[in-house]
Amino acid sequence: MNGVMDPSTQGQVWAQDDLLKLLEGMKVALPQKDLSKYKTSESHLDWQKVAFNTYTADMCKQKWQEVSKEIRKFRTLTELIVDAQDYIKNPYKGKKIKKHPDFPKKPLTPYFRFFMEKRAKYAKLHPEMSNLDLTKILSKKYRELPDKKKKKYVDDFLRDKETFVHSMGKFREDHPDLVESMAKKGSNVPEKPKTPQQLWYTHEKKAFLKTHPDATTKDIKDSLGKQWTQLSDKKRLKWISKSLEQRKLYEGTMREYIQQHPELNMTQNDIVKSTLTKAERHLKDKSDGRPDKPPPNGYSMFCAELMSNMKDVPSTERMVMCSQRWKLLKQGEKDAYQKRCEQRKKEYEIEMNRFLSSLSEEEQQRVMSEDKTGFKRGTAANSPANKKKNSKAKASPEKPKRPISAMFIFSEEKRPKLQQERPDLSDSELTRLLARMWNELPDKKKEKYKRLETVLKAESEKKEREDRSRLPDPPKTAQDIWQQSVIGDYLARFKNDRPKAQKAMEGTWSTMEKKEKIMWIKKAAEDQKRYERDLCEMRSPAATIASGKKMKFEGEPKKPPSNGYQKFSQEMLSNGELNHLPMKERMTEIGSRWQSLSLKDKDRYKKIAEEKQRQYKVTLEQWLASLSSQERNTYVEYNSQKRRAPAKPGGPKAKAKKSETEEEDDDDDDDEPEKASSEADSSSEDDDDDDDDVSSVFLCSNKNMMSTG
Repeated sequence: MNGVMDPSTQGQVWAQDDLLKLLEGMKVALPQKDLSKYKTSESHLDWQKVAFNTYTADMCKQKWQEVSKEIRKFRTLTELIVDAQDYIKNPYKGKKIKKHPDFPKKPLTPYFRFFMEKRAKYAKLHPEMSNLDLTKILSKKYRELPDKKKKKYVDDFLRDKETFVHSMGKFREDHPDLVESMAKKGSNVPEKPKTPQQLWYTHEKKAFLKTHPDATTKDIKDSLGKQWTQLSDKKRLKWISKSLEQRKLYEGTMREYIQQHPELNMTQNDIVKSTLTKAERHLKDKSDGRPDKPPPNGYSMFCAELMSNMKDVPSTERMVMCSQRWKLLKQGEKDAYQKRCEQRKKEYEIEMNRFLSSLSEEEQQRVMSEDKTGFKRGTAANSPANKKKNSKAKASPEKPKRPISAMFIFSEEKRPKLQQERPDLSDSELTRLLARMWNELPDKKKEKYKRLETVLKAESEKKEREDRSRLPDPPKTAQDIWQQSVIGDYLARFKNDRPKAQKAMEGTWSTMEKKEKIMWIKKAAEDQKRYERDLCEMRSPAATIASGKKMKFEGEPKKPPSNGYQKFSQEMLSNGELNHLPMKERMTEIGSRWQSLSLKDKDRYKKIAEEKQRQYKVTLEQWLASLSSQERNTYVEYNSQKRRAPAKPGGPKAKAKKSETEEEDDDDDDDEPEKASSEADSSSEDDDDDDDDVSSVFLCSNKNMMSTG
C-alpha cells in the first residue's frame, strides 16, 4: 500500500498527502477542548468545512470511516486523528508488519504439510466426520508414520526454512524502521524460570504420554489437573527446590544479558522476582526452620486454643463464642494467657534470629519485610473490647458521613451551568471535564473551596464527638449467661440445630439445683451492678437539654395537633395534594386555604383537635404508668428542664410558644395568616420529629434503653 489507501466507491484513489490533508482539516474543524466520545464528536463534525479540492463532504466522511477501522477508538476524536496520521505514514508498524506485501511467509511444519496433503482424501472417505475428528485421525496417522516417509516432509520444510531466513534478512535490510520493534523484543532473551507446578506438570505429562500415547491435551489436563493440590508437602518441596534452582540460574543469565544489550533499555525490574506462590513460600520457609508467628495477645491465644475443639461449630459463630467465653474468665485467668503469650513472643524472637542467620542477606530482607507487615507487637486489635468498639462504630446509623472534598464542592457548583452549555455530554464525560477544570484551577481560586471543606470537616468531627456516648448493654439474667457459655457444646451435640439446642438448654437449666446456679446468679448480679454504674455515668437529662439534642422514649404517644389549624395543616400535608410545591410555598398555600374556610369547618377541625388532645392525655397516663419509677423520673425531669430551657429567638421553640398563645384565641388564625403559616411550619417539624421516634427510641432495664437523637 505504501501510504495509499484503498480506492473509494467513487473510483478515486487517495494519495498519502491527500489523506494527511483530510486529517488536518478534521483537526481544524474540531473544538479546541475536545472531551467528548469520538462518536459524539464525529456526529457533530461539519464535514462541509473538511471538504477540499475535488473531495466532497461525503467522500471525506467515508474515507475517514475506512481509516478509523484500523485504529483504537477508546479515546477522543482529536487523539484518534493523531493515531490516524501515524497509521497513514506507516500502516504496517507494530503487529501489522506481517500484512506487509514484502514480508516473507513462514514455512509450513512437516506435520502441517502432511495434514494439507491428506485432508481432502480423508474428508471424502469420512464425510460424516467433523473437522475436529479428522484432525485427530490425521494427527494419529502422522505419529504412526515411519521416519522414512516423514523425511520427505521434513526435507521440504528445511528447504523452505532456508528460503524464509534469506528473505527475512532482505526484508530487514529494506525496512529497518519496521523491524525495529521486532529487534527490541530480542530472540535470545533467557527463558523465564518455571513454577513448581509447571515443572511437575511437564514431568508428569511425559510419564502420562508413555502409558497413554493417544491422549489429547484435554485428556492430560483432566487427568493431572487436580493431582498437584493433592500432592504431599514432601513431594511438593522437591519441585519447589528445583524451581528455586532454576530461578537462581535465570537471574545470573539475565544480568549478563542486560549488560550485553544496553540498547534494549532493560533493568533489574524486568527480571522475574519469584516463581513461588505465597503458600509455596510459606511451606519452603517452614521446612527451612522458620518458626510460626505467636498470637499478638492473650485473647488471640485463648481463641486459637478454643477453636481447635470447635470443628463442628460454624465459622461464623466461633468468634462470637470465643468472645463470650473470654468475658466469663476471671482476671487472673486472662493475665495467665497474656503471660504465656509474652513468653511465646520471646521464644519466637530467639527462633527467628536463629532462622535468619541461616539465610542470605536478600532472603533476610524478604523475611523481615513479611514479618513487619504481618505482625505488629503490642496491638490488641483482636481483643473483644476493640471488636465491640469497632462493631458499634460500624453499626451506628447516626455516625456522620465523611465530609465532601473541595473538588466535589467545586463540581456541584459548576455542573448545572456546564449541563446547560454542553447538553451533548454524558454524566461521565461531564465528571471528567470538571476534574480537568479543577486541576487547571489556580491555587488562589481553590482556596475558597478548601475553606468550605475545612468547615464541613469541622462540623462532621463535632457531630462525631457528640455521638460518641453510647448506652450500656442491658444486664443479662443468670440463665442467659449460662446459655452463652454452653451454647457451643449444645450446637455440636444437635448438629447446629439451634431450636433443638435452645430447648435442651432450657430443660437443663430448669432441672439444675440451686447450688449449681449460684455461680451464674452471682455473675448476673455483677452484670446488673455494671449496668447501673454505667447508666449513672451517662449524661443526665440536663446535659442532654444543654447540648440541644432531643431525647426520645420508646412507646411515648405521638403528640396530636394543638389546634384546628394544625390539624388542617397535617391533613393537607399528608394527602400529597401540594407535594409539587416547595415547603415555604406549600405552607403559604395552606394558610390561604385556611383563611377561605367557613367558620363551621374551622370549628369542626377545632373539635377534632380537642378530641385528639383528650385521647393523648389518657394514652400518656397509661404509658407513664407502665414505666418503672426510674424511667418515669427521667422522663419528667427531661420535660421539666426542656420547658425551662431558653428558646432561641425565632427558633422552633419560640414558634412553639407562639403557637401556645395563639391556641388560646382561635380568632387569631383568621386575623393573622402569616402567624398561622409559621405555626404550621413548626408543627410540621414536630410531626417529622415524632415520625423519627419510631426508629430511635428510649429503652431501659431488660426491655428499655435510653438514647439521644
